[in-house]
Amino acid sequence: MTDVHPLVSPWGRFSLYSFFIDAPEPAIVDTGIASSPAEGMVPALQAIGRRVEDVRWILLTHGHIDHVGGARALWELTGRRARVVVHEADAPMLRSRRAHVDEYLHGRGRYLNDPDGAAKVTAAANSVISGEMEPAMLLKGGETLSLGGGVTVSVHAVPGHTPGSVAYAIDGSRSVFVGDAVQVHGAANGFPGYADPVAYRAGLRYLRDEIRPRRLYLGHPYRRADGTAYGVELDAAQAREALQASLDIEAGVGEAARRCLRDGPRETDSPYSPFAPVAERLGYTGDPALEPSPFFTSMHGYRTHFTQNS
Repeated sequence: MTDVHPLVSPWGRFSLYSFFIDAPEPAIVDTGIASSPAEGMVPALQAIGRRVEDVRWILLTHGHIDHVGGARALWELTGRRARVVVHEADAPMLRSRRAHVDEYLHGRGRYLNDPDGAAKVTAAANSVISGEMEPAMLLKGGETLSLGGGVTVSVHAVPGHTPGSVAYAIDGSRSVFVGDAVQVHGAANGFPGYADPVAYRAGLRYLRDEIRPRRLYLGHPYRRADGTAYGVELDAAQAREALQASLDIEAGVGEAARRCLRDGPRETDSPYSPFAPVAERLGYTGDPALEPSPFFTSMHGYRTHFTQNS
């Protein structure tokens, strides 16, 4: 049994989570932000008798700022010996800070009506991304990575949250790292966020029916509908519950979104405009302007699919 250790890093009122796979060629899954490797990972590894210099793989589940922001800094701490891997669809987010601004402008930024929005995202990218870099390996899904000593990790494409979201499964143990591909009821903002709802739903079904995790490691402590958090380490029963709950919640959000889109979105004074009927139907009262605004990210995803298929 390959040991897995959560590595917790501070970020304002939040904590960011990475995971150390204790193999002959050790791996870290996700990297937090620029300060995370030095402030969170190094002391956490020292506490279990491990060294960051020995890490040989940096496995990125997707390209969002709080998962790739520390990649360059962590790579530097390994003496530039670790191999950084990411799905090809999310690789631009590792290569370029500007890609994070473009993602904002082409998606949720269309609805937030914040004239300083792009400048804020630019400042955030400059502040919390430790450096732009080219990955050592571009993933498509279907690869097997060898961590030495017979320990292998299978790569599974689970797009939806982002186009390049992947799950990493330690073969034999079915310990699965999904980043943000399993949203349940969302994290701090209380709403599930995904750029492509159709792909998100398919990815959840694939994880539930094909991978069937014995241990599921989440990128954040996602919440049940009642607001209680799962934590980031789930056993088999909790994993099944979280995957089914994610599907059920997406079904409800999707029905409300499609009804709104069939009726025709209307611009109003509501902070949820033009999707105010969705928030009302779901009883959602969170602040949709809080970044990364999962409400508008998901609504834009439904709108894109509705437009393409109508």
